[in-house]
Amino acid sequence: MEKFGDDIKKLLLAGIGAVAVTAEKSKEILEEMVQKGELTVEQGKVLNEELKHNIKKTVKEKVNVSMKPTSPEDLSDLLDRMTPEQLDALKAQIRKKESEGQESAEEKEDSRENTDTNE
Repeated sequence: MEKFGDDIKKLLLAGIGAVAVTAEKSKEILEEMVQKGELTVEQGKVLNEELKHNIKKTVKEKVNVSMKPTSPEDLSDLLDRMTPEQLDALKAQIRKKESEGQESAEEKEDSRENTDTNE
């Protein structure tokens, strides 16, 4: 389990590194454009901030680390780290599965009743 945690940590660090490198490269490109006179310094700063914001937003939306808990303690830790939005989504999934389970049980019961009446 410890190795799994190390792999997750490496994955997160790689994602953070990619964001940092992208931010640095965008800053370099903007500086080159300012030097060439294509942008003013202020426009470059604004553009750089927008790029940083967009990168952070994209990483939050696209990078998803999933962990499968192997014990009740792992599950508890995972739930403790979830955001309120993630908890709401989990609750919605649980309600959906419960309702699907109830529908399935009702269908099985109906099927049994039909079988009993046919015999």
